[in-house]
Amino acid sequence: MKKYAVYGSPTGEYCYRYADTMDDLAGTGFEELITEEQLPVVFDGRGGYFRFREDDHSFRRIIESDKEYPLELEEMFKLNDPDFKLGWISPDGDTYSCAFTNHNKCAKMIAMKYYPGARFPERTLDKNGWLQVMDSWDGTQQHHGQFVYTEKGFITKRQADKLFDLGLYNNSEVQQMIKDSENDW
Repeated sequence: MKKYAVYGSPTGEYCYRYADTMDDLAGTGFEELITEEQLPVVFDGRGGYFRFREDDHSFRRIIESDKEYPLELEEMFKLNDPDFKLGWISPDGDTYSCAFTNHNKCAKMIAMKYYPGARFPERTLDKNGWLQVMDSWDGTQQHHGQFVYTEKGFITKRQADKLFDLGLYNNSEVQQMIKDSENDW
């Protein structure tokens, strides 16, 4: 069973492989590079590692798992977080929060749960009526914005209500989606 250090973020939790014994290094590629004196370490998921610090303000706990994704979808990407900014909105109006660059990973986890076997997670969500709320910034604006996207161009009444609750109702793309969809509600 592999060990993972779990950390918290504003949008959910994330984890990195963790090693506190020489046996834990098996299969990491660092068996010959890390000495026992350097343990415990955390592998950063990008080919490197760093010394584990229990006093890291983001650290939550150590877990053991053999799953591809040791944390559940709702742990990694907060479900219906009142502070939702970016992420995915289901046709039923449920939100899954993610950071600026985690839309793909979030889509993969959602697809694994709701559309098992989907080959292209983001495309699968698009085709099934999910909305993507992403960062909108052209590099010159003082503040980042939020852009709402759907491949279909249509949204459900529940999605429209959620967009209203999120303060995105007046975005020009949302207004167009509502105009194109409201006759079907």
